[in-house]
Amino acid sequence: MNGPLSVVTIVAALILAVWYLARAALDRAPSRTDLLATVALGALVTVLVLVAVIDLFAGSQPQELATFGGYLFTTVAFAPTALVLARMEPTRWGNLILGIGALVLPVLILRLQQIASVTAV
Repeated sequence: MNGPLSVVTIVAALILAVWYLARAALDRAPSRTDLLATVALGALVTVLVLVAVIDLFAGSQPQELATFGGYLFTTVAFAPTALVLARMEPTRWGNLILGIGALVLPVLILRLQQIASVTAV
């Protein structure tokens, strides 16, 4: 869980968050490129979550398995949810939704890393 994929995902999410929030400040609606970037971020997060699930079956289980599972589900569902909400709001607020969603993803990933680092004995 603490690997280059996590770092790439966090950096990509933070870069996109800055981009979306800047576009919202400039009163721009989400463009097709913005939406596709969110899809790409969602795919990157999905790969990260799949790697974490594979690690679960490989034997490294965190002590709080239910909490870890809840964070996995929330993390993988966050980008698509932001995308749907942004498409429902085709104004600058759509970009604000995408920006906040991209800001929350690194927090979720860091929390997953914290939970995964505490393994059961």
